[in-house]
Amino acid sequence: MRELTKLMGAVALSLTMTGAALAAETAAAPAAPAASPAAGPSDKAQVQALERNFIAAFNARDSKKIMSHYAREGLFVFDVTPPRQYVGWASYKKDWDGLLAAFPGPVSIAMSDLSVTVSGDVAYGHNIQDAHFTAKDGSKVEVVVRVLDVYRKIAGKWLIVQEHVSVPVDLDTMKPDPMSKP
Repeated sequence: MRELTKLMGAVALSLTMTGAALAAETAAAPAAPAASPAAGPSDKAQVQALERNFIAAFNARDSKKIMSHYAREGLFVFDVTPPRQYVGWASYKKDWDGLLAAFPGPVSIAMSDLSVTVSGDVAYGHNIQDAHFTAKDGSKVEVVVRVLDVYRKIAGKWLIVQEHVSVPVDLDTMKPDPMSKP
C-alpha cells in the first residue's frame, strides 16, 4: 500500500510540474537500453513460432515438416495412441505416417491456451489442440488433446525433446473424454 501511495504521489507531482521542469527531469533520467536489431526474436517467441509452425505442418499433412520440430536424438513421447511410448525420432515419425495414412481425407488442428516458459537452453510449454480428421469411409472425427512439451535449444534451434499428449479419462466409466472441455 505504501508503494502505491508513493507511486500516486509521484504521478501527481509529475502532472503539476511545468513542461520545462519535466523535460529537464526526463533528460537527466538514464536512457533505456536500445534494442539490438541483430538480437532477433526472444527465445519464448521462437518456441511459440515452433508451435505455430507445427500446426501449419499438421494442417498441410506434411509428416516431414511435422518431424522437423522434434530433436533427432533423445526424443521421448507419450502419445494418445498405443504403444505406451515412442522412443526416438524414427519411431515417432512412423506414428505420424500411420496417423496420416489412417485419415487420408482433410485434417485440421487448432491450438489454444499456449503457455511457454524458458529457462536457459531448456523450455516447457502446454497447450490444447482441437483436431479434426476425415476417415477413409468419409466419417468425421474430432478429438481435443492436452499437449505438454519440453524443448531444448540445440545448435541455436529450439526443438521438442519430450512430449506428452493425452485426453482426460472419466474414472467412473474408465472412458476417455475426447472432447475435453474445461
